[in-house]
Amino acid sequence: MKNMTLTQIANACEGTLYLGEHLSEKEITGAVIDSRLIKEGYLFIAAAGERVDGHDFISSAFEKGALAVVCEQSPKAPAGPYILVDNSFTALKEIAKWYRMQLDIKVVGITGSVGKTSTKEFISSVLEQKYQVLKTVGNFNNEIGLPLTILGIKDEHQIAVLEMGISDFGEMHRLSEIAKPDICVITNIGQCHLENLGSRDGILKAKTEIFDFMSESGSVCVNGDDDKLITINDVKGRKPLRFGLGLENDIYASNIVTHGLFGSTCKIHVNQKEFETQVPQPGEHMVLNALAATAVGTLLDLNYTEIAAGISSVKALGGRSNVLRNENYTIIDDCYNANPVSMRAAIDLLLKADTRKVAILGDMFELGTNEKELHKGIGAYATDCNIDVLLCVGGLSSNMYEGALSVKQDSSSSLELKHFETREELIEALPQILKKDDTILVKASHGMGFEHVVKALI
Repeated sequence: MKNMTLTQIANACEGTLYLGEHLSEKEITGAVIDSRLIKEGYLFIAAAGERVDGHDFISSAFEKGALAVVCEQSPKAPAGPYILVDNSFTALKEIAKWYRMQLDIKVVGITGSVGKTSTKEFISSVLEQKYQVLKTVGNFNNEIGLPLTILGIKDEHQIAVLEMGISDFGEMHRLSEIAKPDICVITNIGQCHLENLGSRDGILKAKTEIFDFMSESGSVCVNGDDDKLITINDVKGRKPLRFGLGLENDIYASNIVTHGLFGSTCKIHVNQKEFETQVPQPGEHMVLNALAATAVGTLLDLNYTEIAAGISSVKALGGRSNVLRNENYTIIDDCYNANPVSMRAAIDLLLKADTRKVAILGDMFELGTNEKELHKGIGAYATDCNIDVLLCVGGLSSNMYEGALSVKQDSSSSLELKHFETREELIEALPQILKKDDTILVKASHGMGFEHVVKALI
């Protein structure tokens, strides 16, 4: 890894190098905090986590070929060089900052309330038509995951596409300092993390901290259909590039033809030109993702043939609007996370099914003091949409049930409505509720563990 010698690493994190005189100018080949991932020449950053303490695995790290270890306490009988620091997680961030500064690589940073991961997949798929791309894997989008992702950049990579997630003020400022993005993409301003951020204006303020360490010649791409993002008119002297379904945007879509749960086709307009593409993921929000990818692709000199090919080759991720089919059901696996905006979008997606429509919806977390009303609103919305079955799961979702029941009683809705306190109670009851050929939406916040519901269905 470029300029990542043990001496430079120790200096970057203000640590003290021990037993490393003969290897002080040797560069590491990678860096991890999970000892199971160590390869020859890696740096192992030993940190105390919630469940395990990395310091307990220092010996095995050296046995697996680690070049050196970063740690908070001197290991007993160390088998190799170690860098002693006050805090390993702080050291991780400082090492990643240093490494980012050594890289001649474009960084795309993506944030927003909803759709960060799917937008990342679209942008990466487009850029891969021309470049070697490293992208965020899984949920590595916070103050631990982002530095680790940056430390995964290798010599062959030309662009990094980084997902950047937060839950409080100041976090994005710190992430931006580590990533130093050249292109910033903001998908939307929704209603997640209201517990800490207070309001959508607070969310806008926190998300736009991504601009704090953007390169001076950097570019900004925002959803021009979002009422909060449309207020961003100037970032470091440059006008944002706006994408959206509205014709007033710099990049927009027309002639959208939906193919139900199997995506859509559309015409994308950019720079007074247009091209047709297939969007393989279902839902209007996926067209927005395609437009965001077009914006980034245009900034990085891809032609329209390359952009269209990248959009059409996007693959679905488990837990994120992933459509699964077996001999009994069609399942919309959208259980990775949830907030009021994404819940409504997922219900809208369910409406595209031409079979009986079943929504299994669970608690949405981190919504703040208004959480009960927001859950009631989702129940009311689902009932108004005339789905066939609504199964509400969890303590907070009792409010979702109440919201649905209120609308049902005031209308002629034939909605079959049930509430379950736990996921286990739901799974036990499913065989008596579901019918062959049902289309089933499964969605809740990640902490509800709804991947187990999906497994029970498939």
